[in-house]
Amino acid sequence: MIFEWQAGLWQRVLDSAGRMPHALLFAGPAGGGKRDFAEALAARVLCARPGPDGHACGGCEDCLWRIAGNHPDLLRVIPEADREPRDDTPEKPEGGKAASRQIVIEQIRDLQQALTTGGHRGSQRVAIVDPAEAMNLYTANALLKLLEEPTTNVLFILISSSPKRLLPTIRSRCQTWAFPRPAGEQAARWLVERKTPDAASLLAFAGGMPLAAAALAEGGGAAGRKRFVTDIAAIPGKAPLRLAGEWEAWLKGKESLAAGFDMNTLVSWMQRWIADLSSLRLGGPLRFFPAEHDILHRLADRMTIDSALACYNEINQARRVAQHPLNARLFLEDMLLRYARHFARAAAPAVRK
Repeated sequence: MIFEWQAGLWQRVLDSAGRMPHALLFAGPAGGGKRDFAEALAARVLCARPGPDGHACGGCEDCLWRIAGNHPDLLRVIPEADREPRDDTPEKPEGGKAASRQIVIEQIRDLQQALTTGGHRGSQRVAIVDPAEAMNLYTANALLKLLEEPTTNVLFILISSSPKRLLPTIRSRCQTWAFPRPAGEQAARWLVERKTPDAASLLAFAGGMPLAAAALAEGGGAAGRKRFVTDIAAIPGKAPLRLAGEWEAWLKGKESLAAGFDMNTLVSWMQRWIADLSSLRLGGPLRFFPAEHDILHRLADRMTIDSALACYNEINQARRVAQHPLNARLFLEDMLLRYARHFARAAAPAVRK
């Protein structure tokens, strides 16, 4: 499946028929459909008789295996945390180790082992690495060896929302295909056709990325966004330490865990909120929270430009460790206290000497 805003890229696939490089890097913002495009390309490559539009037929033996999730020549390398649980997978005991969000070196070794054997019919095989930036240095170097000495008839597809985090040597071994942000009208129309509630606000909140907006709507993101705005707009009047405790409980709630709402997501929301505050102080537009125009203007008036920019830099630093904070409560307290202090500094009168 591809989306209407990817028509030009799909034409590139058709024009490259028979001349596809051994490794592709799909780079672009999250929520634009890179993974869907990669799956559509893999389906075409493995299909015995693609249709006139270039898409897999959906009826040959290879397509049936792929649809059933059993095609031996379609290899996916993804973090354990991103794998869909199967019905026969035992539940993790309470207090057990959380699933890794990294692609570990053992997965690349397994991929290498799988590629040493012949393909199902001696034909093309496809290996999808998603997200490629989830590899650490050791894992990335292991993959680099596979890219430098490619096995015959293997197409590597690396998917990344942060391609600059990849090793330059990996990027140089791949042909990069840029997946730009969809046009606003296309993204909005797609959401309306899906009958997505509060589509305009969620699309803005998702940075104009339609699939990210749809995922927010399906995962209860609209309610979460509303709560976030209510909570963060109460600072500096509301005690930051109290809010930190409430947010810690929020993150641990069953609904948040089921929806994949974690610390990294919450900090990214803070990032967007402060980005809009900074934009207002610099005379720019609201990008993520246009519906909260009045609230943000009121708060921005209480910050200096220097405070707004310093606050933005601090939240960017916090984002780097949000994935694995040593203590969630202390992390939230520190983040919210820093945010509140910028209002205090801006409001404090100058001391005369």
